[in-house]
Amino acid sequence: MSQLLKDKNTLVLGLANRWSIAYAISKAFRREGANLILTYQGDRQKDTVEELAEELGASRILSCDVTQEADIRHLSEILLAEGEQLDAVVHSIAFANREDLARPFSDTSREGFLLAHEVSCYSLVAVARAVAPAMVAGGSIMTLSYLGSQRVITNYNVMGVAKAALEASVRYLAADLGPKNIRVNAISAGPIKTASARGIKDFSTILEFVAEKAPLRRNAEPAEVADTAVFLAGNLGRGVTGNVIYVDAGYQIMGY
Repeated sequence: MSQLLKDKNTLVLGLANRWSIAYAISKAFRREGANLILTYQGDRQKDTVEELAEELGASRILSCDVTQEADIRHLSEILLAEGEQLDAVVHSIAFANREDLARPFSDTSREGFLLAHEVSCYSLVAVARAVAPAMVAGGSIMTLSYLGSQRVITNYNVMGVAKAALEASVRYLAADLGPKNIRVNAISAGPIKTASARGIKDFSTILEFVAEKAPLRRNAEPAEVADTAVFLAGNLGRGVTGNVIYVDAGYQIMGY
């Protein structure tokens, strides 16, 4: 069977547990023959990511807290020191204070607004800058977004604004890095039961509504998002950059 990512070196940031989209993408990358590098943030995550790395057959794990410029610099130095080109990068990192998700957007604190944007948006810019020198033959950088970037989703609040900034950053990065044959895209996944999604108030209601109203009459599955990531990471996606690709059972086309 043909392996779409055979021998490609791939870096996945943001894998936290078996229920995350990053985990599904990592599994799909390995299925397609990719060499997998994972990152973890802080000692608290290290044991979990080490266990997942062994299960997935990852070649190595690296420490990287995207809020620390020194960590991102160190990541770049390690990649360059290895001397192997990097072919694809998955940025699956987002965070907002729970209290800022639970209250009206107009009540968002300054600190909460800045934190959500630093972790959920600026980290993509910083990571892209760090990994680009290792993508000597070009490659693919992708991030994860959600429809709340374009429409008001109840209780998504400051994260929706951060995701809007993330999608704009994708376009500007695609323009900047295109001459180096580095493509930058976002996958806008439909609502999926992940650990982070549980931080959104009444998330189960969103799941039920989307399953009822989406053209496919169901929610998107992690494996469908992962297969889209495979497409973007490999040769099949070589002409796609600066885009937001929806994997949401078609919900985004509906006018509710």
